[in-house]
Amino acid sequence: MESISSSDPRLFESEKQFERMNIYMSRAQSFLATIAAILCVSASLLLTGTSRVHAEDVPVIDITAKRFAFSPDKITLKKGQTVKLRLHSEDVTHGFFLRPLKLDEEIPAGQSAEVTVTPQTAGTFTTICDHFCGANHGNMNMTIVVE
Repeated sequence: MESISSSDPRLFESEKQFERMNIYMSRAQSFLATIAAILCVSASLLLTGTSRVHAEDVPVIDITAKRFAFSPDKITLKKGQTVKLRLHSEDVTHGFFLRPLKLDEEIPAGQSAEVTVTPQTAGTFTTICDHFCGANHGNMNMTIVVE
């Protein structure tokens, strides 16, 4: 007994009907692939809590680390607004750690590091230096307020 698949033109009344069905199926596959891609990108943006922001639209806040303080010692951010923190060490290697905002950056001695953050939780948080930098290292912190 001969097997006939759904793509066999003998199942259709005319070759024209077969061609129309192939075009329809091709368009349907393209449409579904496009929808799947859009859903993946949307889900990715929702899960990461970020959105596309042009670099020139992102405010920059400069923070300097020097034994045994950050300057400024307090900054205020807006919930949901992306900002770039430009971190600079004037002396030795420092750390910049704040778990609630998922910040964990090393600032090499005499160099700068940049980190982009979009705070999703309002509150007052204490950032610490988590890289031993000397005798008063344990007192090196700053406050980040998210409104």
